[in-house]
Amino acid sequence: VQLQASGGGLVQTEGSLRLSCAASGSIFRVNSMGWYRQVPGQERELVAIIGKDGSINSADSVKGRFTISRDNAKNTVYLQMNSLKPEDTAVYYCNANISPRSWSPGWDYWGQGTQVTVSS
Repeated sequence: VQLQASGGGLVQTEGSLRLSCAASGSIFRVNSMGWYRQVPGQERELVAIIGKDGSINSADSVKGRFTISRDNAKNTVYLQMNSLKPEDTAVYYCNANISPRSWSPGWDYWGQGTQVTVSS
């Protein structure tokens, strides 16, 4: 199983970016999909996560600005980031809980990370 993330970059304050992450490989079922971020010297933190049923949990700091969505047919998760702030600068990692086989439990997989930099 591989997760391929894309869409990071440099943007000015109040700008927007859209991250995408596609899962591929031996997949029977994709359970939850989500985004985390990490700043050097700090722990990785949850940004937003979406269940297979569409249920969403997101960090208070991004509510009203970031929107997570997924396309189950494409095994892809998106993060639309609006009204970006300098404090949103971080490496963003996608995560997916995937069952490779019908009898497999879910395993956590991580993408390679994509840099988001918000300039003031």
